[in-house]
Parts: sequence; structure tokens; C-alpha cells
Amino acid sequence: MVDAVTATDPRDEPPNEPVNDPRTDPRGEPAPPPSLDVSGLAYAYPDGHQALFGVDLTVARGERVALLGPNGAGKTTLVLHLNGILTGGAGSVTVAGLRVDPSDRAALAEVRRRVGIVFQDPDDQLFMPTVREDVAFGPANTGLRGAELAARVHEALALVGMEEYADRPPHHLSFGQRRRVAVATVLAMRPEILVLDEPSSNLDPASRRELAGILRSLDVTVLMVTHDLPYALELCPRSVVLGEGVIAADGPTRDLLCDEALMRAHRLELPFGFDPRSVPPPHA
Repeated sequence: MVDAVTATDPRDEPPNEPVNDPRTDPRGEPAPPPSLDVSGLAYAYPDGHQALFGVDLTVARGERVALLGPNGAGKTTLVLHLNGILTGGAGSVTVAGLRVDPSDRAALAEVRRRVGIVFQDPDDQLFMPTVREDVAFGPANTGLRGAELAARVHEALALVGMEEYADRPPHHLSFGQRRRVAVATVLAMRPEILVLDEPSSNLDPASRRELAGILRSLDVTVLMVTHDLPYALELCPRSVVLGEGVIAADGPTRDLLCDEALMRAHRLELPFGFDPRSVPPPHA
């Protein structure tokens, strides 16, 4: 005997709900890949020291993220993997959909264009007779010439407010100005992600404020490696704490800085009298 099937009126069925697919944007277009996707990254140096033990980190396009942690946590080792300076460990690094592969020289060159690293000491980055030549160095090495190269240099210097110093020798500039020029040398490559190593170090208060304004104005993903926790709170809505080669915490910067147990465990200390709850949240 066959059970009776009750017929239903299609009009009584609920309408199909739209599916929220993370691979598409609200218009249904394919979403761009994240600026940075690190998966299972582990690395040991030739002397046997294991610096990373399986790091997983995703940074979406346009985010500003602070990378925090004590000395020896693995921050520099992680950064040096982002553009293929260090390779050979386990796991993978992908930059805007392009995997870091040391065996593919063309892809590696493109990764290094996409990942712009600004060193802690701008004098490690500036070596040409004039500011203009320093900023032109990277694009010129990719083949840009003439008016196109000049326009790229002007664009990068304008982004950091240093156009009027184009013909000055870098060593005639203040430390804060040299840091802005160092940022311009990287912006001239039109990177996908800007990696800043201790950007506020050795800056006077005015230069610190000016650099913060520049970084907020840029239409680029930012990963900021810093021990300057108030600066991280000012600029980065999200922070990641690296400890002993793994991601120990990942969340809103304010929440992490208010977690006293987390801060103690990873030797992170706020300046005397500084209360992160008293600072307005940064704009994403």
C-alpha cells in the first residue's frame, strides 16, 4: 500500500531566502581575495631554532592590522615570508590570490611588488642622491620610463606630502621626513599591502601625528609591526598577538589591550597611566 501524498500549493511555500556567500560581494560579483592569507606557516632557521609553529592569518583587503608581540615572538620571521625573503618551511603564503613560490621567479617578482615593506630605519631604504631618484628606483626597475615614471614618483610623494622635497638629498631631511620618503618609495610600486616595521619609532609627537594621518588616508591594506601599543590602538581596529611562533590572540585592538592576563603573558605593557578604554576607536 502506498501512502497518500498531500499536494501543496506552490504559493504557500516560503520564498527562497538569499544566500550570503562569502565569495561574493553584495552585488553578487565575485569577492576579491584577501590581501594576505597565511596558512599553517612553520619555519626553522638553519641552526635549528624553530621560529614559527603553524601561523594562520588572513587580512582582508583594506584592513589595518597591528602585529604585536615581544621580541623573539617570530614577528620578523613572519614578515620576511610575506614577500619570499624567507622560504622553505611548511605552509603557504598567498598575496591577493598569488601564492609565494620561490621556484616561480616571475610570480615572486610580482609578490614583491604587491608586498611593500617599510623598514624601521629609513636610512636602510634611502640610498640615492635625491628623494626623486629614491622614489623612482623601484618603478624604474620594473621598466617604467619617462613621463609615466615621473607621474608615478609625483603620485607617491604627494601621498606623503613630500612633493616639494623631490630634489633634496635624503640626508638633508629630518628623520620624520625621511620616514615619509621611505613610505613613498614603497607606495611608488602601488602595493597591495603595506608592511610597516615600528613606524612610530624615533618620531617626535608632531611627526608621529603626521604619519598617522598619512596612513589613515591611504587606500591600501596595512600590516603594522609595533611595540607602540597606543599607536596600534590609534590606527588599527584589529590586532594580532604573536607569541612563541603562533597566533596567541586575534581581535579588536581595544579588547586585546584591555585583557590584562593576555598582556602579561606576552610581555606587552602600556605606557604608565594610559587607559585604552579612554581612547575613541579607530576608523576602519
